[in-house]
Amino acid sequence: MQATVHSFDPATTAGSVILDTGRVVPFEAEVFGASGLRHLRVGQRLSIEVAGDPEAEDARLTRLWIVGIGADEPIH
Repeated sequence: MQATVHSFDPATTAGSVILDTGRVVPFEAEVFGASGLRHLRVGQRLSIEVAGDPEAEDARLTRLWIVGIGADEPIH
């Protein structure tokens, strides 16, 4: 699944993404820390994994990455 960075706080490394449906899903610093990325910018496209139904109130992002960056992420 893909999403767009909605907000990102470099001080806390927490933020949120907006799904293509318009739903905003937050992510915690731990998720960003595990991504191997160093910074995100608002409007940047990401690949994401969400626990449960992404449209549910309690949806939470469990993984984010940029295709082609990171282990086992070949550029197509």
